Amino acid sequence: MPQAIARKTRSTMRHFLVNEASGGIVLIAAALLAMIAANSALAERYFGLLHLVTGPVLVKELGPMTVHLWINDGLMAIFFLLVGLEIKREFVDGQLASWKRRRLPFIAAAAGMIVPALIYLAVAGGNPAVVRGWAIPAATDIAFAIGVLALLGSRAPPALKLFLTTVAIVDDMGAVAIIAVAYTDHLNVLALVGAGLVAAGMYALNRYAVRRLTPYLVGFVLLWFLVLLSGVHATIAGVVTAFLIPITTAPGAPASAKSPLHRLEHGLHGTVAFLIVPLFGFANAGVSLVGTSLASLAHPLVLGITLGLFLGKQIGILGSIALAERFGIAQRPGGASWLQVYGVALLAGIGFTMSLFIGGLAFPNDVHLVDEVKLGVLCGSILSGLAGYLVLRFAPRVKRVP
Repeated sequence: MPQAIARKTRSTMRHFLVNEASGGIVLIAAALLAMIAANSALAERYFGLLHLVTGPVLVKELGPMTVHLWINDGLMAIFFLLVGLEIKREFVDGQLASWKRRRLPFIAAAAGMIVPALIYLAVAGGNPAVVRGWAIPAATDIAFAIGVLALLGSRAPPALKLFLTTVAIVDDMGAVAIIAVAYTDHLNVLALVGAGLVAAGMYALNRYAVRRLTPYLVGFVLLWFLVLLSGVHATIAGVVTAFLIPITTAPGAPASAKSPLHRLEHGLHGTVAFLIVPLFGFANAGVSLVGTSLASLAHPLVLGITLGLFLGKQIGILGSIALAERFGIAQRPGGASWLQVYGVALLAGIGFTMSLFIGGLAFPNDVHLVDEVKLGVLCGSILSGLAGYLVLRFAPRVKRVP
């Protein structure tokens, strides 16, 4: 029986990585299309579509709902719902279920967020107008990074793929906390109380063992609207809902009929990976390069993000793993050389989705600064992706001990 469970677990993780890799490749294509559209004869239509008014005024500060707002504040709440489901599953029923397994990913993720933020502040902190962007280079885009790993095939050991996935999941936890705390400027207490009551209702459903997903999904929609009104970013509703959905421990059974969380995660994954995240990439990666020069790359905001992602991530993650192993706190991923670990630390510098998202929150009313954010995220992510790919591509393979 244990062997059968182990086979199922490996199959589940393989299925996850394959889907994540394919979604990452689609995301890369969507980002390229956005850049082409923003710098071609289609630019006016591209930006016009994003700002097309398609709904009423839900929140005074946001104004009329546009295509761009529906994607960033609406569809991305579903993305964060999936992120929350993955985090909860990993803690209850996966790779983060024990403190021994959590140790290295937590250390690496924490260092991989702190060091990029410090580098950003060292470069751009002298300008009060851009200090709010300190969290932009702290995030890792799991889909993009796994997509690059997929291009390497067997040259990327399975242990490294699993390690990168778990680090990115812990990284997402940090990003969610940052969004909730650092980028909430005002609060509507009445709406927040309403959101709390809805969350309490879902908690009661969980406690009374309600396993049907419909009541939770209705609660998710209500919670999204109330959180949007409250002043906290609406995507947080997705994470809160995920933590309230029941899970039945079923190792290696992502589609288990007995586990609402596993069923919902399995049902959402394709939609999020192949539709929502690529749509977000297409709507947010397009930056016009008209008037951009090499001097633009030296602007504090652009340079801070670029160096934070490219240097901060590799220094933080590789350095923390080396220190953890040196002091006997944890061991590096099995079957991987230090050069391969370095390659994965580089890939963690692909910030893209979450970095662009945080950039939009940091500078919501400044188109010029948001464009600089996009430029910095693209530069840092491209440098990290190419460097990580090359290191892993040419790193000697570790011989397995019979």
